[in-house]
Amino acid sequence: MSRTLHLTLACSDYDRTRALRDGRVRVEGCELTYLPLTVEETFFRMLRHREFDVAEMSLSSYVVSHVSDDPWLVAIPVFPSRSFRHAQIAVRTDRVRAPEDLAGLVVGTPEFQLTACVWIRGILADRHGVPVESVRYRTAGLETPDRPEKLKLSLPPEIDVAPLDRGLSLSDALAEGVIDAIQAPREPSCLLRGAPDVGRLFPDFRAEEERYARDTGIFPIMHVVVLRRELHERHPWLAGSLQKAFTQARDLAYDALREVAALATSLPWQLAEVLRTQELLGEDWWAYGLEPNRHVLDTFLRYHHEQGLSPRRVAPEELFAPSTLEAFAI
Repeated sequence: MSRTLHLTLACSDYDRTRALRDGRVRVEGCELTYLPLTVEETFFRMLRHREFDVAEMSLSSYVVSHVSDDPWLVAIPVFPSRSFRHAQIAVRTDRVRAPEDLAGLVVGTPEFQLTACVWIRGILADRHGVPVESVRYRTAGLETPDRPEKLKLSLPPEIDVAPLDRGLSLSDALAEGVIDAIQAPREPSCLLRGAPDVGRLFPDFRAEEERYARDTGIFPIMHVVVLRRELHERHPWLAGSLQKAFTQARDLAYDALREVAALATSLPWQLAEVLRTQELLGEDWWAYGLEPNRHVLDTFLRYHHEQGLSPRRVAPEELFAPSTLEAFAI
């Protein structure tokens, strides 16, 4: 009788995970069904209906779950999504000319607990003098009027979060001047189409993001990989096997980006971008594991607590299966 474990994995189709999808890398002891879903669909289906065995997951949502009365997920220190987020802050340029102008204004956000928004609010507080409680937050879908929080939140009273309740998407609300800014993982369509008086808070966002990386040493983590706790407890070897496979798949993506005989991407200056990234973030710029990411995770967990999303300051090592925190040596 076969002892192969059959798993469903819901994860976006990234270059760093594609070898898992196409079978070049296998998870030891497992037969994997890879579902290449958008992150919004993956998160919704996993958090609301617990549909998958293993899934890409919002770091913020995972921390909310971890400190809840039902911590049903366990993570491994694999980070399929990382991103600087300065580019995704859209503002009314007739009202906001500098980050500090946001204090006292109304900011739209699809969900208060979104990882990208936790990072944005933390960065604005740490580096630009905009405390989280100085802004009024209004929630709605970025392009549709309604979007509920996927998880129940219990925020302190000084943080003002409420539904927009105007029958508008955030994009339309910004274009019409109902709100003053949007903080979101995606850019609103009003920004992309060039709506009057709508622009980026940081027009030269790459320069601002590189400055942030140099100053802090942080490449923000957006998502982790999680598995059901009961699955982890039944198969304690699984977390390590998953981490090993994800790492192998990422290393193949690194190799492809460094190949110059035939470019792996449609970027003409692929090699130049790789070298520039290595200069700024190091050769292992998309690092997995706890220790290379301790400072990044600790900063995020501080933001998460300061913003009322976790009732206590979580330690980075709490987040991950213990077996993934150390490796064998020969």
